[in-house]
Amino acid sequence: MRILVCVKRVPAPGSRINITSDGQAVDAAHLGFTTSPHEECAVEEAVRIVEEHGGEVTVLTLGPAAAEEQLRYAASVGAHHFVLIPITDVDWDPQRTAAALGSAIAGLEATDGPFDLILFGNESADSGGFQVGVRVAHALGRPIVNGIKGIDLADGTASARREIDGGFEVYEVPMPAVLGVKEGINLPRYPTMKGRLASKKAEVATVTSDAPAGGQARVRLHRPVEQVSETVILGTGPEAASAVVDLLEELGVLS
Repeated sequence: MRILVCVKRVPAPGSRINITSDGQAVDAAHLGFTTSPHEECAVEEAVRIVEEHGGEVTVLTLGPAAAEEQLRYAASVGAHHFVLIPITDVDWDPQRTAAALGSAIAGLEATDGPFDLILFGNESADSGGFQVGVRVAHALGRPIVNGIKGIDLADGTASARREIDGGFEVYEVPMPAVLGVKEGINLPRYPTMKGRLASKKAEVATVTSDAPAGGQARVRLHRPVEQVSETVILGTGPEAASAVVDLLEELGVLS
């Protein structure tokens, strides 16, 4: 079983995001970065699958040189091979990103054979475009299902479960296939000390890309105005009752 997982380096969830003065990039001066949460779950799912069925996990990312940190995190939790497509400018648009990933995957498969599964996160935590995995699957001519919360493999077929109101939709797709994984499909493991030490020695291959710019152009980034809420304590004990009644009358609940 050969599985490829595509991940993205994104600002740590919950971080305060500041924009550069020209409105073209995120100011990373005091910002922490991590693997996009959906993709962290995709790495965990890939490792679990090869633990059950045997095989190897390759992790691929497109990003700055610092994105090697996310590849080494994947090494610390059990992935085997790592590939970085380095870029130096602002994040690429989905078309260019998908073209670069598709070309890199085709190159890897030309050398070692096709991947049985290619996993993406359902969407990245920063741009949330929902496009890259679909574009890559289309370019490779493979079936794709997004929003996946469960994967079972048998007899060359991937059974993928997608959560809906009141239950699940189940899709059966022939492998090789592409799946977009959602956070919650599993609980990612914490790296062990042994895993962290081993990740420092992991070999990261570099693949350059000459993918042309896509049809989308960034105009500017906009940071919404923060909404601040205040909590007012009306009182404690029986003495708060009159204040509660006054508030309910003000809201029109009582007449």
